[in-house]
Amino acid sequence: MSNIVAVTACPTGIAHTHMAAEALSEIATLKGHTIRIERQSAQGVTNPLTAEEIAAADLVLLATDIGSDKDRFAGKPVFETSTSEALRKTEGVLDAALALIQEETENMSGDKLKVVAITSCPTGIAHTFMAAAALQKAAGARGWEIAVETQGSVGSQNALTEEQIAAADLVVIAADTHVDDSRFTGKKFYSTSVGAAVKGANAVLDAAVAEGEILGGAAPAGRNLADEVKKAKAARSSQRSGPYKHLLTGVSYMLPLVVAGGLLIALSFVFGIKAFEEEGTLAAALMAIGGGAAFKLMVPVLAGFIAFSIADRPGLTPGLIGGMLAVNLGSGFLGGIVAGFLAGYTARWLRDNIHLPQNLEGLKPVLILPLLSTLVTGLVMVYVIGEPVAAILAAMTAFLQSLGTANAVVLGLVLGGMMAVDMGGPINKAAYTFAVGLLTSDTYAPMAAVMAAGMTPPLGLALATLIAKNRFTEEEREAGGAAAVLGLSFITEGAIPFAAKDPARVIPAIIVGSAITGALVMFLGCELVAPHGGIFVLAIPNAVTNLGAYAVAIVIGTLITTGLLVALKKPLVAKADALPAQKVAKAVPAE
Repeated sequence: MSNIVAVTACPTGIAHTHMAAEALSEIATLKGHTIRIERQSAQGVTNPLTAEEIAAADLVLLATDIGSDKDRFAGKPVFETSTSEALRKTEGVLDAALALIQEETENMSGDKLKVVAITSCPTGIAHTFMAAAALQKAAGARGWEIAVETQGSVGSQNALTEEQIAAADLVVIAADTHVDDSRFTGKKFYSTSVGAAVKGANAVLDAAVAEGEILGGAAPAGRNLADEVKKAKAARSSQRSGPYKHLLTGVSYMLPLVVAGGLLIALSFVFGIKAFEEEGTLAAALMAIGGGAAFKLMVPVLAGFIAFSIADRPGLTPGLIGGMLAVNLGSGFLGGIVAGFLAGYTARWLRDNIHLPQNLEGLKPVLILPLLSTLVTGLVMVYVIGEPVAAILAAMTAFLQSLGTANAVVLGLVLGGMMAVDMGGPINKAAYTFAVGLLTSDTYAPMAAVMAAGMTPPLGLALATLIAKNRFTEEEREAGGAAAVLGLSFITEGAIPFAAKDPARVIPAIIVGSAITGALVMFLGCELVAPHGGIFVLAIPNAVTNLGAYAVAIVIGTLITTGLLVALKKPLVAKADALPAQKVAKAVPAE
């Protein structure tokens, strides 16, 4: 029996709405089906359907004489009719609607079905590949196209491409470990255990066709600045390659530790800058958690996931250990970066060049690779890299902490401008990573300059859309409010959609505004302990030194950005103004 959700609505929204609902409910129940009906009438919406009910439904039936929002039913079979048809031919309408379910199943069972799959077991050796082989054999026997990515102990093999995923009709995950499914949003998706695929691949494929559900659903219609920012970030991520990609992978995993640790340190300062020195106090506990634990894990996690990006799972162990050695040797985040790349490329070379007999292959991921890669990485860090990098970091830290006012202003000018050049791209990330790394060396001024400078581009654009409306389209003006929120949250990428439409005017304006903001912050001697959060961390006492001056610098930078935008951007010519002239021109007869 089927689970049906329905909507009834007529123009007057009274009699036919309720009569059609009652008829559908009665006949569906007599046939043994479950049905939930939302009624849209002049009295409002009665019994509105929830997202959970829609997700669980096998079928959507719309008996409406007026327009209805269909976006919420994305991925579901939808049958549409009128309220009068639902009243006069209730049983026939239900039968026709239910036929959609059978039709979808038959379509999904066609010979040309394209499937992508991932298999993964905890040890990542035998069952991972056995499940992949079983799925490939079962799909091949049906004439289906299938691509299987195996996530084993030696890393991902035959990784699915964006093109394969985009063309797929069905996604099957056969795994006993966590698998990131964010790549498959909007696809029919089915998840099971790796053992089920090994023992009964045909049953898994049948269940995937019959029980698979659309993952995530369709995005809502209409322009949304946050969605555009996400798309821009995704596009940039897809373009990253080589060392830059590996570095940013490490930074992305490290960042939550830095944010949590920085905020906890800032909270310990609430009780006084030196309050943590008194043992047994809450301030001391907060400092132990933030500075003693989170910040000590920062560099190992950075190195570990740089190595993970390069060599997949085999890189994680030597990367983490190399990062910890960097901490112990005093080489800090610079040493962690070096350790991550060293561990990753060493592990990848060993993985690709060590070949064992099939019966000994299981020793490779659990014994040989971690032992040899860690040994090489550790010895190089201890005897070759550790001390020189530690000396470089110490010299750089001493130089930064001894900067005179003029040099500090220049540094702030450069870091601030870098934050706005590409709004979340490589140059922006380089400035941010530099400032974050210095937090472990108790150097907090660059972090203050970077965050303030990163807030002003979207804030300046938001303000410009309010005071110079004739220079922005209606869509841009509507997006101004969202840009303000993103700016306050220190999400510089909020400026990307504006810059993409008018780069020649927007980018120079925001670079100048951000550069001046960074310079002002350094000139005023502001320091910031927390590496993220925008305006929301400023309320924490002592998180920012010289808070008033810091806020003034952000305001000044925002106003400068806005002023330059107003000066550089030209008023838009309204289409309505041009239309009459075009009509007149067409009306003039040719001579």
